[in-house]
Amino acid sequence: DDTPAGGGAGMILKPNIVDNALRAATQDFKTSKEAWPLIYVTPHGKKFTQDMAFRFSKAKGIVLVCGRYEGIDTRVINKWNLEEVSLGDFILSGGELVSYTIIEAVVRLLPGVLGNKESILEESFSNGLLEYPQYTKPSSWDGHKIPEVLMSGNHQEIKQWRKKQSEKITKEKRPDLWQKFKKT
Repeated sequence: DDTPAGGGAGMILKPNIVDNALRAATQDFKTSKEAWPLIYVTPHGKKFTQDMAFRFSKAKGIVLVCGRYEGIDTRVINKWNLEEVSLGDFILSGGELVSYTIIEAVVRLLPGVLGNKESILEESFSNGLLEYPQYTKPSSWDGHKIPEVLMSGNHQEIKQWRKKQSEKITKEKRPDLWQKFKKT
């Protein structure tokens, strides 16, 4: 790394170093018909979403570039046409934890990773809503009972209850998601 051109605080990863790393990381798929996503984790990027995780999970592989301190030289981003991705409106010293989070979100979507492949179908963000409340045994704990509908065995009523609960929770806790859901 080196100091920023024009002065200022922080250090920036040099373009030749990052370029060499990208050449090494991409040499195996240059002859492939299917390009891998080249992701640079940065606060400048689009916010990472479940839709992105699904898209990345369909690729044969993914290359994640992590900056440190002030990031990487912009010329590398432009040369490689890196897709810029962010976890949110905050700053970390480097992109390693962001990359790990992306890997965790993507890998769990790969076939065979989760014990039940249907697990990803009814969780938060998979249908635009937050997930409904979850309960387990015992049916009564510390004076709190599991809602009777969940104990009824009536799968249609359970499905309706879960949908209503997802809508209610999303409306109350994430009005931004609720507005987006209502538009679709």
